[in-house]
Amino acid sequence: MNILILGSGGREHTFAWKIAQSPLCNTLYVAPGNSGTAQIAKNLDIKVTDFHTIKEAVLQHEITMVVVGPEDPLVMGIHDFFLNDDALKHVSVIGPQKAAAQLEGSKEFAKEFLIRHNIPTAAYKSFNAGNVEAGYAFLETLSPPYVLKADGLAAGKGVLILNDLNEAKTELKNMLVDAKFGAASTKVVIEEFLDGIELSCFVLTDGENYKILPTAKDYKRIGEGDTGLNTGGMGAVSPVPFATDAFLSKIEERIVKPTIEGLKKDNLPYKGFVFIGLIKVGEDPKVIEYNVRMGDPETEVVLPRLKTDLVEIFQAIANQTLDKINLEIDERAATTVMLVSGGYPEGYEKGKVITGLEQVTDSIPFHAGAINKDGNIITSGGRVMAITSYGNTYEEAIKKSYQNIEKLHFDKMNYRTDIGFDL
Repeated sequence: MNILILGSGGREHTFAWKIAQSPLCNTLYVAPGNSGTAQIAKNLDIKVTDFHTIKEAVLQHEITMVVVGPEDPLVMGIHDFFLNDDALKHVSVIGPQKAAAQLEGSKEFAKEFLIRHNIPTAAYKSFNAGNVEAGYAFLETLSPPYVLKADGLAAGKGVLILNDLNEAKTELKNMLVDAKFGAASTKVVIEEFLDGIELSCFVLTDGENYKILPTAKDYKRIGEGDTGLNTGGMGAVSPVPFATDAFLSKIEERIVKPTIEGLKKDNLPYKGFVFIGLIKVGEDPKVIEYNVRMGDPETEVVLPRLKTDLVEIFQAIANQTLDKINLEIDERAATTVMLVSGGYPEGYEKGKVITGLEQVTDSIPFHAGAINKDGNIITSGGRVMAITSYGNTYEEAIKKSYQNIEKLHFDKMNYRTDIGFDL
């Protein structure tokens, strides 16, 4: 079959790399794609939220499966768009319908879902510009650090963790009254701070059945030792060494099962990935957030460990036969380190030539913010490339990634040298 992947990041290059290995895939398209996907698929210059142009491409190229990488098209209802169009409804869309995508589209919706289905999470309240004073009062009842989350989509940058009460009040006002994150922060969720170590759990569901993919841990902060500003992710490790069998069974019983049951009870149609951001507090898992797609850069360590044909899995999701699939996982660890543009996650320059890729051995470079121009691969975003490696241990894998990074260069290239430091 002909398959279309929507998106342009490292996650989408990893999807393309994995799907291209399947004998079930005839021609693979990526919209808009990047310099990495261009090597294994046909890039289409289409925005992921331009549903009408996507429709034209699907019909023109006889595409029968669409895999949605990023959250925006899901929250805007691309799955519903396909279902409601007679010319498109035969096409399988991997990703939830709009109502269910609110799990990521609205922090408040997600918290209400968690509380309603008795899934362990942090205590919270939500506020808008009309009750900022009540927000100040709620902050005064909490002990630091204070967690402020923009309700809507803010490209992974809408969460602030602050130690000073007055600063928290100022930032609450900045978000609600001064629209620090635009429309995303017209509502803000204030949460109790959970102290522990974070990890990500990835679940595939066809709406009835589910399968749990390998765990991963990503590193969000720009600086060594998890300091500085939040980013889209600076690296990742899979599996997570502290996620013992006993702990994983708690995740499944207390969080995964009630999440899938909750989607059914609330009549939220879901075919795709549920990404559950977790924190281990003592010996117990609690949910920090839901995302309705795969994480990036976690995809770059989770999919390389999946031995099962990904297209076969997606077909089973579309046909609601996921219970018939047996997931085979590579025992080896996988790690990835993200190379970013100097200045990211704040202002940075684009158009820097990337050299040394042909010298990389024993690692997989997944392109993210990179495109082809005049015969060169040049930077086009903040997070430029994820260098993924396998190893018998995560230490061995991470060492390979760093050895290969030394062969790569672009002007003002930056990366963290301590991925996995806290494990």
